[in-house]
Amino acid sequence: MLQPGQSAPEFDLPSTEGTSWSLSKLAGRYAVIYFYPRDNTPGCTTEAKDFRDLHADFKALDAQIVGVSPDSLESHATFCQDHSLDFVLLSDPERTMINDYGAWGEKSMYGKKSVGLIRSTVILSPEGKVLHVFSNVRAKGHAARVLKTLHELRASS
Repeated sequence: MLQPGQSAPEFDLPSTEGTSWSLSKLAGRYAVIYFYPRDNTPGCTTEAKDFRDLHADFKALDAQIVGVSPDSLESHATFCQDHSLDFVLLSDPERTMINDYGAWGEKSMYGKKSVGLIRSTVILSPEGKVLHVFSNVRAKGHAARVLKTLHELRASS
């Protein structure tokens, strides 16, 4: 699991923009990287739409939103189009970044344990340091909690 203060792990993944994204592409601004299980599922759609609806507020704080899931770029493109998502999604079918960022592991749903993608979010500083980690989050209202935390982190720095 990532810890505040440590350097964020490098990554290099294809994006819905048609280019490869890496940690260096986020340099110089805050980054909100959220990991979600699957495109077009109820919880993931709620979370994505909440980030979409608050996108201007994140931009005002000089923060880039990036969504990451194991889904294909084709699935991401449909997801973005269906829900007017205006931020980049990265495809990680090999779960390299997902593993490196601690978003894969044991989770519990309705009392049943399984291994899979853990809905989580990492806020990075403009220098690529981990500022805050949210793990095992509930989709509804999560984007607003992330925005509030980013405000607080910026105010204290």
